[in-house]
Amino acid sequence: MRLLLCWLVAGVLASVATGAAERPNILVILTDDQGVGDLSAAGTPDLRTPHMDRLYREGVTFRNFRTNSTVCSPTRAALLTGRNPDRAGVPGVIRSVPEISWGRLAPNVATLPELLRPAGYHTALVGKWHLGLEEPNLPNSRGFDLFHGFLGDMMNDYWTHERHGNLMRRNREAIAPKGHATDLFTDWACAYLEERAAKPEQPFFLFLAYTAPHNPIQPPPDVLARVREREPAISEKRAKLVALIEHLDDGIGRVLATLDRTRLAANTLVIFTSDNGGELDFAANNGAWRGGKRQLYEGGLRVPFAGRWPGRIAAGTTIDMPAQTIDLFATACEVAGVEPPDGTDGVSLLATMRGDVFFDASEREFYFVCREGNLRDPRVAGGKTFEALIRGDWKIVEASAFAPRELFNLRKDPGETTNLADEEPEIFADMAVRLMVHVKRAGAVPWQAP
Repeated sequence: MRLLLCWLVAGVLASVATGAAERPNILVILTDDQGVGDLSAAGTPDLRTPHMDRLYREGVTFRNFRTNSTVCSPTRAALLTGRNPDRAGVPGVIRSVPEISWGRLAPNVATLPELLRPAGYHTALVGKWHLGLEEPNLPNSRGFDLFHGFLGDMMNDYWTHERHGNLMRRNREAIAPKGHATDLFTDWACAYLEERAAKPEQPFFLFLAYTAPHNPIQPPPDVLARVREREPAISEKRAKLVALIEHLDDGIGRVLATLDRTRLAANTLVIFTSDNGGELDFAANNGAWRGGKRQLYEGGLRVPFAGRWPGRIAAGTTIDMPAQTIDLFATACEVAGVEPPDGTDGVSLLATMRGDVFFDASEREFYFVCREGNLRDPRVAGGKTFEALIRGDWKIVEASAFAPRELFNLRKDPGETTNLADEEPEIFADMAVRLMVHVKRAGAVPWQAP
């Protein structure tokens, strides 16, 4: 019923719009496991990412942008539904092994393409889906007119694209393309943009979800050689990750060049971000922040963010207001002229991105969750959730499912070095109660198939 109502609302809005050609296109570029420090715009000296840097230079940067989780599936669910991930039915990683799969995209929660399509948008996902391997949670059944990419969580090899079988698809058809996955996704995204440029009467939403720089760390040999020659002192582990990121940046550059060549750039909002922080085991750079992927410390949550919309967003804008992945859903809805459905947890960033409204986020609650379990080592999490909450200067966090909760003052201690749980018992108790409310709300949404 809720989804039907969303469609009806979107249809009414579309009917009163001044014309599809005047509505903006939306391109979301999501990288996989890219740390907040792993681009040269962050000041990191051992890598070169001129095309990511271009988005920072030509658009707006949120310096305090965080994901909703510290692993892949929950962040994608948050982006596509505007809900905290466990309220979308995806508290953890969805896998092809049922015993360690921790989510099911809720059937009664509208996705962004399900809202945009009846509003007149053509919708496409190129790259990684990771929100279901079977009906009804395949991309074409959740609002995407076109799916050209990979259903699973990761690839065992960037060149063969295997993961418990072949999960590469064009819509519902299994395909076996040849080439590095980053190049394939770039090729397919550019081809899609060329097609949409030939149909300017219809706006589009393209979700370009790369698998890079997720492990395995397999850059093309020529890019790796380029990095080794330029950075003779770099470790082999770091060189491979830098090369994989630079190859990814080359792909993003090709996408931006296609927008320019087809004259789509002027009417396209481009959002660039990552699904979670970088993985420390593979020499990721998460800036000055503690921790990385799979941890709810800041290094696992803070990610790059840039938004570019020529003529609508001032170039070179930097914003310190905190924001979160769920906000991208509401932002895209506002851009498209679609009312977000009831139950949306995020807020639109559009007015802030344009410099019109900078709201006070000091009392906003930013909730983070991850559910995980491992067949090889049940001590990792045991299938339990671990959560964190930020409100104002304060953060309460569980580092793992079995760790005691810690309390940090992020303004005074951004590196999360001093646990104040014992020194500030009243604040700790208040934050714990606030966190409990979020956990209880999530309990109303099933995350396993009946």
